[in-house]
Amino acid sequence: MKSTSKMPHDPSITEQSGAWRAVAELYHAYFTGIVLFAVSRLGTAKAEELVHEIFCRQRRERFLPGLKKLGIDQLPPAVAAAQYHYLSNHIGGVSVEFMPETERKAWIRYAAPRWIWADTALCGIPPEVSRAMLLGWHAQNGTMLNNPRLGFVCTKQTVDRQSGLEGYYFEYDRDLAPHERLRFARHEDAPDFDPQKAPKLPTQTWPQERLDKAHRNYAMEYVRSAFPTALALWGPDEASSRLRLAAKMIGMQFYHATSRRLGEDFGTDAAGFGRFLQSIALAHGDSADLTRTGGGWEVRQQGWAFREGVAEWDPGLDLAWNGLFEGALQAHNRRLSLGFAHQEIHGGHELRWSIQE
Repeated sequence: MKSTSKMPHDPSITEQSGAWRAVAELYHAYFTGIVLFAVSRLGTAKAEELVHEIFCRQRRERFLPGLKKLGIDQLPPAVAAAQYHYLSNHIGGVSVEFMPETERKAWIRYAAPRWIWADTALCGIPPEVSRAMLLGWHAQNGTMLNNPRLGFVCTKQTVDRQSGLEGYYFEYDRDLAPHERLRFARHEDAPDFDPQKAPKLPTQTWPQERLDKAHRNYAMEYVRSAFPTALALWGPDEASSRLRLAAKMIGMQFYHATSRRLGEDFGTDAAGFGRFLQSIALAHGDSADLTRTGGGWEVRQQGWAFREGVAEWDPGLDLAWNGLFEGALQAHNRRLSLGFAHQEIHGGHELRWSIQE
């Protein structure tokens, strides 16, 4: 029997950058975990295919709208492409540099430490997987801009023990064949980065609150792209089971770090884990209530920010995403049990968790 009383919770936590950063770091770890899972369990070729398709999807969905949102869509193609990668990755917290040479040649450099292959994960990423990212996005920016002369020249890869991932956009004097859109020139070296020449976001349209939320969304977008891509490549059963297993491992590994970023001591009891789930929901921008029930606690979430804009879905992916919290519970208190249900109501989403002693 449900009680009408609710645990007090300070909604201001969602206004703090720490809460948004907690969500960002969790999704960041999850995306890297998905790729490492594919490399170690499925092999390099499958991981390469997955990463290539993820970055193709992101490029198709984000590149042209992003140019307009950043106000750089009228720049020369090489400069616009390089500035896009500088600004969008800078918003996401990536260590990135932009060095323009001419209107037809502009460098981009992802300096160490690499964001996408964070910490020791760098040692588990084959060069082919890094190259798949370039093939899926950087090499295709010219086609997106209707400029068949624009290609990308890669001069270094961090996964090849070089100082960063770097290269330049270059507009040739002729149209490029598909295999020419990505070229490697390891003997070339990027110029030094001058922050004074780097583009800056206007503070009137990009205040700190918008930047903090964009940082959260940047990391979440990688996983939002990975889910439908895995579904298309692997089918619903394999996608669900593989993504769920990776999610459980990441949830266990990152529960305590996520809790610290949320700024609250959640203890080890069922009520504490309910507060953790509620805090995560609020940090996503969803609403959530925590209620005492006869045998434990229930969290009811209205809205599902993670699902917004994701058209291709299967019910098994609900469980894959929830794997993050199944894993988190194991780190919080392995003696507790967690139930999860999702239903669509009036065109929206309602998620419910039950936590039992």
